[in-house]
Order: sequence, then C-alpha cells, then structure tokens
Amino acid sequence: MFNFRCIRKLLQYIKFFIFLIIENAFCLFSLRKKKYFAGEIVLITGSANGIGRLVALKLAPLGVTLVLWDIDDEGNKETSRLAQQNGANRVFVYHCDCSRREEVYEQADKVRKEVGDVTILINNAGILIGKKFCDLTDEDFEKTFRINFFAQVWTCKAFLPAMVACNRGHLINTASGGGIMGLYRQSDYGASKAAIIAMMEAINSELHHGGKHGIKTTIICPYFISTRLSKGFKSARPCLFPVYDPEYAASRIVDAIKKEKFYLIMPPAVYLLGLKIFLPRKAVLFLESYVKFPESMEEAFGQKKKD
Repeated sequence: MFNFRCIRKLLQYIKFFIFLIIENAFCLFSLRKKKYFAGEIVLITGSANGIGRLVALKLAPLGVTLVLWDIDDEGNKETSRLAQQNGANRVFVYHCDCSRREEVYEQADKVRKEVGDVTILINNAGILIGKKFCDLTDEDFEKTFRINFFAQVWTCKAFLPAMVACNRGHLINTASGGGIMGLYRQSDYGASKAAIIAMMEAINSELHHGGKHGIKTTIICPYFISTRLSKGFKSARPCLFPVYDPEYAASRIVDAIKKEKFYLIMPPAVYLLGLKIFLPRKAVLFLESYVKFPESMEEAFGQKKKD
C-alpha cells in the first residue's frame, strides 16, 4: 500500500510538472493575444499596501475600474490616490474585513449596485503568524484560515455566479509556495494556502466540465516577497530561493493575469521542494538543512515573538 501511494503521488506530481512546462512553453511561444483590460471591473483585496497596492497601480493605466477592499482605510485611500495619479479613471474604495463572512457579502452587494459585476477578482489579502504548531492557539488557526482561505471562499462565492452567467471573468487567488510544501513555522499558513490550491483546482475543473471556458483561473504561489507579511525574512540560499522585490513580484503577477496562466510559481526551485513527499525522512531533513529555512524563519519570526 505504501509503495502504491508513493507511485500514485509521483505520477500526480509528474502530471502537474508536465502541465506547468507545457503551459509556460505555450505562453512563451504562443501568438495568442494577451488579455485586454479596458472596461474590466477589477476587485483587489488587501489593496492598502504591499502587493495589493502595487498590482492596483500597474493595472491603473490599462483602462480598468478598480475596486479596492481593505480594513486600512487610510492606506486604501492612498492607493486610490496613487492609482488615479497613474491613470485610473474610476476607483472605488470600500472598508471590508474579509475575515467576516457577512461583511464580505454585504460589501459585495454594494459593489454590484454601485459599480457593477466584478469581472476580475484578485484575492490578495493574507496573514502569516509564524509560530510553531504547539505555540499556535486555536484562535490563531481560526484567524489564519478566515483571512487566508475562507475570505477567498466567500469572495469567489460572491462574484463567481455573475461570471458564470455570462461565461466571462477571471479569478486570481494568492496561495503560496508554503501551500505546495510544508514549511517550518507555517503549519497554519501552509494548510490555509494548500486549501486555496485544492479549491481553485476544483473550481477550474468544474468550470471546464461545465463548458464555462470564458472564465479563467490563476493561482499565485510565491516563496517570499519583501513586504510587511515577511517581517524581514532573509533567504540563506538567495540564488535558489530569492526573497522577491515587491515591484518585480507585482509585475510577474500582472503578466500572469495578462497571459491567463493557470499557475504562477516563483522561484522555479519551489517545484523541487515539492518532491519532498517522495523522499526518505533523512533526505528531507538534509534538504531543509541545506536550504536553512528553519534558521531563516527563527531569525524573522522567533526573535520578534520574544521581543
């Protein structure tokens, strides 16, 4: 049974890897036009700072209507100001705590009435607590899942039906390299991000088999990006696992949306860490020791917890 499970997982991983190679080759050599953004209504969660703000600013001059959701009202207003400065003609700002289901649905109703049906949904809001499993309280786990996973469930449920009705739209959901591989001090975070990947794989399959080929899905799986979320995390192996500059990461995300990629995984070395499930325990520990991820997480999150 053990060998059968290993073989089955290996075949699944090979299938996934081949799909990514084909998709990237297709995007590289295809003559297909990139997505035309003019007239799209784009909703971004977690837009008050970091990647959410940068993605909004890169979309601003492309003729989109921006809908910005965040709990940081001042930061969100600044994103709106910068977006208009960058060429956005229509920007709508909403206070929304995406960890509260009722508030997500209430604000979604407001957006439909005041702006129109969202055609591109970018789920970006997220948190990383960075505690060890036994140090995480039940409330920590629930908070992580509400913000990282359930918020994306609720926004998709709020806006996907209108996309299905007209067979047109795009869901962009931010997962993480931590959702592909279990990482030190990320038991809650990695589990929430893995849930996003599984959900979006299922939604994509349902859309495909339902004949809704006009609706695209993109899953974003970065390693670390130098934002507030990463709390100064520094990679011990930057050649293999760089901590991305936010501007560069936002550019890659917008490019993936333009090309309608199913997955954006960065850096490529994240693929290799996914092979951990096929390795003996000693090999896994050796790999973690080489990458020095636990040491990097302790430096970024362990000390801060004590301070």
